[in-house]
Amino acid sequence: MISWFIGAGSFAALCLRHLTTDYGMAFDKIITSEPTRGGRGMKERPSLVEEVAKELGFPVCRTGKLSQDNGLKEALLTSMPEIIVVVDFGQKVLDPFLSVPRWGCLNIHPSLLPQYRGAAPVQRAIMDGCQETGVSVFRLVEEMDAGPILGQKRIPIDSHITSGELFQILAKEGGNLLKVVVKSCIDGNSEVREQNSKLASYAPKIEKREKRETYLDWNQKAAHFHNLVRALNPQPGAYVLVKGRRLKIWKTALGDTFSGSPGEVVGFHDEFPEIGVNEGSVLLLEVQPEGRRVQSGAEWSRGIHLKKGDYLDG
Repeated sequence: MISWFIGAGSFAALCLRHLTTDYGMAFDKIITSEPTRGGRGMKERPSLVEEVAKELGFPVCRTGKLSQDNGLKEALLTSMPEIIVVVDFGQKVLDPFLSVPRWGCLNIHPSLLPQYRGAAPVQRAIMDGCQETGVSVFRLVEEMDAGPILGQKRIPIDSHITSGELFQILAKEGGNLLKVVVKSCIDGNSEVREQNSKLASYAPKIEKREKRETYLDWNQKAAHFHNLVRALNPQPGAYVLVKGRRLKIWKTALGDTFSGSPGEVVGFHDEFPEIGVNEGSVLLLEVQPEGRRVQSGAEWSRGIHLKKGDYLDG
C-alpha cells in the first residue's frame, strides 16, 4: 500500500513517531512545511516533523504552499497513494490531494469531533475544565475538521494534567486508532459516520501575543486560574505581573483557603506559597521569573523573601 504523511507541528511529530515506531506504519513520502528562521543569527529551524523524520532515517519533502506545489501534484498523480495521513499541518489541503487517494486524506484530530474543531482543541478543552476529551480519525473535506468520522477514542482528563502531557497520550492513542481505521478500510468493513455540524464547537489558535489569552488575573476563580496554567503548559505559558515584571506560572494546585484577598499570600504548604484568588486559592508549584530559569515556587518565594500577608500585585 502506497501511503503519504503530511504534517508539521508538535502533535504531528508525536503521531509520526508512534505510527512508525510503535505501530509499524511505513510512509512512501513525508511532506512538511518549509523551515522558519528565528533566534540569534536568524538560524533556519526545520519543522518538528522534519526533525523526527530525519532522526528515524526517513527522507523529507518540503513545501511552501501545498495547494500550489506542482511538483507534489505531479508526484501524487504518478504514485497514486491509497491513503494520505494529514496531522497538524497548518495549511488547508485541497484537491487533487483530497480526491486522488483511494481512502482519502485521513486526519488525526485531538478532540471528540464535532467538538473543538480548530487549531487548539487540547488547550481549549483544558481551559474549559472538561473532564473528558478524545481523539478522532476522520476523512478530510474542504470545510475545516468537518469530514466524516471513521473512528473515535474517549480519554479522561486528569485535573492536574497539562496540555503537553495530554498531547502525548492523544498522539499514542491516535496512532493506534489510525492503524485500526486503515485496516478496516483495507478489509472493507470501515464504519463511517457523518458529523452533526449543529453540535460543533470551535477551538481557535492560542494567540500568545494577546494578553487576554495568556495573562493570569488574581481575580479569576481558582479553578479557572488553575486550568489556564495547565492549558498553556508547555506553550506559550501563562503569566502574572509581579512588581511590573512577568512571572510565568508553569504548575499550580488548588489550595484550601477561602478567606484571602486576590493576590494575597495566605500561607505556605511545604514552603510553596498559597495565593488568594477569587473563590479560593492556588499553590504556586513551578514558576519562571522574567529572564531566569524555571524553578520551584518554594525556591522562588525564598529568593524574594515572600511572607504571609504580602501581596503579589502588578
